[in-house]
Amino acid sequence: MSAPAAAAPAAPPRRTLLQRLRQRHLPGARWLVIAAPYLWLLLFFAIPFLIVLRISFAEQAISSPPYSNLLDYTDGVLTLKFTLQNYLALVRDNQYIEAYWGSIKIAGISTLLTLLIGYPMAYVIARLSPSARNIAMMLVVLPSWTSFLIRVYAWIGILDSNGVLNRTLLALGLIEQPLRILYTPIAAYIGIVYCYLPFMVLPLYATLVKQDHRLLEAAYDLGARPWKAFATITLPMSRPGIVAGCMLVMIPAVGEFVIPEMLGGPDTLMIGRVLWGEFFNNRDWPAASAVAIAMLLLLMVPILIFNRYQQRQLAGGQA
Repeated sequence: MSAPAAAAPAAPPRRTLLQRLRQRHLPGARWLVIAAPYLWLLLFFAIPFLIVLRISFAEQAISSPPYSNLLDYTDGVLTLKFTLQNYLALVRDNQYIEAYWGSIKIAGISTLLTLLIGYPMAYVIARLSPSARNIAMMLVVLPSWTSFLIRVYAWIGILDSNGVLNRTLLALGLIEQPLRILYTPIAAYIGIVYCYLPFMVLPLYATLVKQDHRLLEAAYDLGARPWKAFATITLPMSRPGIVAGCMLVMIPAVGEFVIPEMLGGPDTLMIGRVLWGEFFNNRDWPAASAVAIAMLLLLMVPILIFNRYQQRQLAGGQA
């Protein structure tokens, strides 16, 4: 009787980059890997933020760049030229107040509309078969592969007085004259909802697809109606996806510039348009920097709320 063939040795587990660097005894390899993301944040966030913060405390000047130096060395005396007028103007000038309020209002309403449209879409997609689910998600993400400007510009041809929408409504006899939609706040809402809809659908889908359908079946067996089971089981369990989707839509929508500029018209005043005007039209870089810093601090509020919500969720899960 021949001896049984020896089993082939198992392939060694694949080592990570940090393990390979350690094996080669490279000094500081661990700290290099850990420091990489912090270096990225330092170069592309912290340093630009500090530059903008410095400019916000300067004064407008007819020079290149168009702002004064914070430190002035004249006749052997070093003086600090520090002003808060740029920040005081944010609360004194009605244009800035209306722009901030308009940004929050438009972003909030757009987020709510995106949620009302995105939740049914994600709910239906999560209950399709795996093959149909992949196709549906591909259709949701596919428009994002094209240029953002092209997608926004396409709505001009749809919402124009002689556009596709008005011609269709006129042909169906639903209206007698073209509707004025383009260059109104309504067009800005449509553009924001369309462009940011995938950012709402994706986190909602990721939450809904992982839910256990046996919980709904148990609720039906106990006599719960579909809407009651949805309100008590599906909706509370999808709360993390709702919060994440609202954050992904609300934060960039507050500072949106392209959509209100191309679709909203002069009646749609948002802080992104004011910021652009101060930088490039008025060349008032200190005022524009103060607007940018204030907008960043404003956007930190929902981020802090979201982090607090996540901490409570983790604490509740561990308890």
